[in-house]
Amino acid sequence: MPIQFTKGEIFNKIGDEGVSDLSSTLAKCINLSNLALNLGSNEIGEIGVSGLGFGLVKCINLSNLTLKLDFNKIGKIGASGLGSALAKCINLSNLTLNLDWNQIGDEGASGLCSALAECINLSNLKLNLSFNKIGEEGPSGLGSGLAKCINLSNLTLNLSHNYIGDEGVSGLCSALAKGINLSNLALNLDFNKIGDEGASGLGSGLAKCINLSNLTLNLDVNQISDKGVLGLGSALAKCINLSNLKLNLRTNYNIQWGGIGFEPPISLLRPSDSPTRAAQPFYIGDEGASGLGSGLANCINLSNLTLDLYSNKIGDEGASGLGSGLANCNNLSNLTLHLNKNQIGAMGAKGLGTGLANCINLSNLTLDLNQNQIGVMGASGLGFGLANCINLSNLTLVLNSNKIGDEGASGLGSGLAKNINLSNLRIYLNYNKIGAIGASGLGSGLANCINLSNLTLYLNQNQIGVMGASGLGSGLANCNNLSNLTLHINQNQIGVMGASGLGSGLANCINLSNLTLYLNKNQIGDKGASGLGSGLANCKNLLNLRLDLNKNQIGAMGAKGLGTGLANCINLSNLTLDLKQKQFICFGL
Repeated sequence: MPIQFTKGEIFNKIGDEGVSDLSSTLAKCINLSNLALNLGSNEIGEIGVSGLGFGLVKCINLSNLTLKLDFNKIGKIGASGLGSALAKCINLSNLTLNLDWNQIGDEGASGLCSALAECINLSNLKLNLSFNKIGEEGPSGLGSGLAKCINLSNLTLNLSHNYIGDEGVSGLCSALAKGINLSNLALNLDFNKIGDEGASGLGSGLAKCINLSNLTLNLDVNQISDKGVLGLGSALAKCINLSNLKLNLRTNYNIQWGGIGFEPPISLLRPSDSPTRAAQPFYIGDEGASGLGSGLANCINLSNLTLDLYSNKIGDEGASGLGSGLANCNNLSNLTLHLNKNQIGAMGAKGLGTGLANCINLSNLTLDLNQNQIGVMGASGLGFGLANCINLSNLTLVLNSNKIGDEGASGLGSGLAKNINLSNLRIYLNYNKIGAIGASGLGSGLANCINLSNLTLYLNQNQIGVMGASGLGSGLANCNNLSNLTLHINQNQIGVMGASGLGSGLANCINLSNLTLYLNKNQIGDKGASGLGSGLANCKNLLNLRLDLNKNQIGAMGAKGLGTGLANCINLSNLTLDLKQKQFICFGL
C-alpha cells in the first residue's frame, strides 16, 4: 500500500542549520554516555551531518549511540564525514546507524566504514544502508573497514535494494572473514542482483568466520539458481560452530525498475518508478534444495533453523533430500520450514516427514506446505513421520489447498495422536475437500493429545457437514487439559445438528477458559444456535468468548436460546458476538 500523506499534516524540517545548532548543544554534554537521535526525513544534507559529527566528537564518554538519519540528503561526502567523526568516539562500544535513502553510493559506504575501523572498542554494530545506490565497489570497502573492528562480535548489516551484484557480495564476505571475533551476523541482501557466483562467494567468506554461531541471511529476490545454492550449502557445512541459522531464499527474480535500477517495496514507489522489463524468475529446484540439505547435515551444532524457500519449484526429490539432510541435525530443537507454493507431492511430504522423524530433540516445529500437492498419502506420511518426534511440544502445520481429503486428515490425526507431549498446536487445513470422516478422524487423533492446552484449527470451506462437526466435538471433549481453543469452520454445511453436536462436545472441555468459534455460513438456524448455547452453558471456567455466527439464518428464538446458555457462563468477562445476517434491499416498482 503506497505511503499516504494526510493533507495539512506538518512534518519536521530542521535542515542543516537546525541539526548543526542541535549538535553545538550536544557538544557541551561532556558526560553523555548514551544517546539516541531520530532525525529521519528532515532534509539534512552533507553540511548538517558534518555539524552533527562535530558535536558527537566532543562527547568523549559516549559508549552507546543510536542515530537515525534515513530519508535525508547526506550523500557520499556526508557519510564519509560522519564516519570520520565517529572514528574519534574512542569509547563507542554499541552503535546503531540508520542511513536508508541517502544516496551515499559506493564512495560514501566505503568512506563511512573505513573511518569506523578506528572504533577499536566497537563490539555491537547495526548498520542500515538500504536504498543507497551502492554498487559492486562499495561492499568491498565496507567489509574491509569493518574487518578492522577487531572487537566486533555482533553485526547487523542491511544492504537491501542496492545493486551490489556478485562481485560486491564476494568482496564483502571476503573482508568479513577476517573478523575473527564475529559470532553473530545478520546480512540483509535482498533485491541486489546477486547470482550463483555471488552466492557461492558469500558462502566461502562465511565459512572462514570460524567463531560464527548465529547467522541470519536474507537473499530474497536475487538471481540465484540451484548452482548458487549448492555452493552456499557446501560452505555452510564448514560453519561447524553454527547453532542458529535463518536463511531466506524466496523466489529470485531478475527485474529492472526505471529510474532506480532495483525494485523497492510498493509502499515506497514514486510515480516515476515503473517496471521496464518483465520479471524472469530463478528457481533453486530439487537439486538446490537437496544440496542445501546436504550442507546443513554437517552443521552438527545447529539447534535453531529457519528456512524460507517459498515458490522455488521444489518437488518430491528436493523435499526428500532436504528432509534427509535435516535428519542428521541431531541437536535441532527449533525448526521453521516455509516450503509453500512449490511442487511437493505425496512422496516429497512423506520423505520430509521421514527425515524429521530422526530429529529426536525437536521441540518446536513450524512446517508450511501451503499450496502444494501432497494429497492423501502425503498427509498420512507426514503424520506418520511426526509421530516419531516424541519431544515435540509446539507444532504449527500449514497444509491449505493440498487435496488431502478424508483419508489424509484421518492419517494426519493418527500421527498426531502419538505426540503425547504436544501442548500447543496450530493446523491449517482450509480448502482440502475434507468430509465427515476426515473431521471425525482428526478429532479422534487430537483426543489422544492428553497434554494439549492450546489448539487452533482451520477447516474453512471443506465439507465436514453434520457428522464431521459432531465427531470433531466428540474428539475435543477428551482433551481434558484444553484451555485455549480457536476453531474456524466457516462454510462447512454443519447445519442444526452439527452446531448442537459441536456444543455438546465442548461442554466436556471443563478447563476451557478462552474460546473463539467461527461458524459463518453453516445454516445452523435457531435450533442450532440454541443447541450450541446449551453446550457452552457447561463451560463454567470460560472467561473470554468470541462467537462469529454470520449468515446462519438465526432468528429471535435462536438468539434467545444462545443468550440463555451463555447466561450460565458465570465467569465470562469478555464476550464478542457477531450475528450479522445477509441484508435484502427491495425496491418498489
